[in-house]
Amino acid sequence: MWALLIVFIVAQFFGPEKNEGELASIQPFLAETNPPEDVKIILEETCYDCHSDHTRYPWYNKITPVNYWLAEHVEDGKKHFNLSNWEGSSVKRKDHKFDELIEMVEDKEMPLESYTWTHSEAKLSDAQIKSVIDWAKQVRIKYALLPKPE
Repeated sequence: MWALLIVFIVAQFFGPEKNEGELASIQPFLAETNPPEDVKIILEETCYDCHSDHTRYPWYNKITPVNYWLAEHVEDGKKHFNLSNWEGSSVKRKDHKFDELIEMVEDKEMPLESYTWTHSEAKLSDAQIKSVIDWAKQVRIKYALLPKPE
């Protein structure tokens, strides 16, 4: 029992690399997709932490092994949809990501339930879901109208 306690205490001095990039990395995404103000707020409260290079860490991130779980969560979220890497993506990929966004929000798979447990402000109402989906559909229309590379 003492050995486990010592290992736990020593582990507190180690942790994964934090995802503390600049919020400015999201500006190209916002400029291109032009979300209305209510959707910008929704994105900030529900998406940025796991889907950008800027995460606001809660107090419990200081506890190992929770910090490793959060780091993996953020890494996985960014792998699927990274607002900070928007500029380098093709129109086809961007359109696909918005198609996935619509599906995930519509099916209430995003934001994840494990996120909303501790971030109650991230729970989306039906009206917020509609706002996000309407905006995302408008963005997809914009992408559909862009010339296709040959």
